[in-house]
Amino acid sequence: MAAVKATPKAEVTIKKDWCKGCGICVHYCPKGVLAMSENLKAEVKNPEECTGCGNCEIYCPDFAVSLRRIQ
Repeated sequence: MAAVKATPKAEVTIKKDWCKGCGICVHYCPKGVLAMSENLKAEVKNPEECTGCGNCEIYCPDFAVSLRRIQ
């Protein structure tokens, strides 16, 4: 039986030039969608796991993260 791929509930976008690399969005993501890159900026690593909770967008102090819900 083939594995069923999860469908994301939202699309996360990170404005790299606004991100200061604090890691708050990564910390508050309950599904591990976000991670810190090698250059210490937030990046989307597992988009298929996104539940659309909005924590990343809410807690980002620099408004670098935006969320577009998919339904």
